[in-house]
Amino acid sequence: MADREAPVTLRTRKFIRNVSYRSIPEERDCFGTYESNECGVSDILHPNRANISKDELRGKLAEMYKASKEQVNVFGLRTQFGGGKTTGFGLIYDSPEALKKFEPHYRLVRVGVSSKIEKPSRQQRMQTTQKQAEDSERNGQGQGCKKEE
Repeated sequence: MADREAPVTLRTRKFIRNVSYRSIPEERDCFGTYESNECGVSDILHPNRANISKDELRGKLAEMYKASKEQVNVFGLRTQFGGGKTTGFGLIYDSPEALKKFEPHYRLVRVGVSSKIEKPSRQQRMQTTQKQAEDSERNGQGQGCKKEE
């Protein structure tokens, strides 16, 4: 069976510091980055494990680059067929405030920094809109309708 305490090797390739979006538009690993972070593609070797959690990976990257866990975000992990190796993207920000400012909201929700916006489903919203339109037509207040007197 897979051992949860088996060693994990972390190799960073394509490591870029202080990148602006315009300077490297062809680099897929740093899309949408700003002046206050470091980014790179990481290869994670885990031969005796099924996989590695994002939370554990964030901790290892933070330890490697002497940053706090709150400054690191990991995403886009893909395990190779057969296991043993995973590739993914990592962003290391200068501060947790920079992470909150520049990261997309859905990634902040995944990390647990922000909360998900709760709203009704699209179908419910459309039904509510239709009901309001029908009610206004019944009352003679529809679009372009003139009430006959």
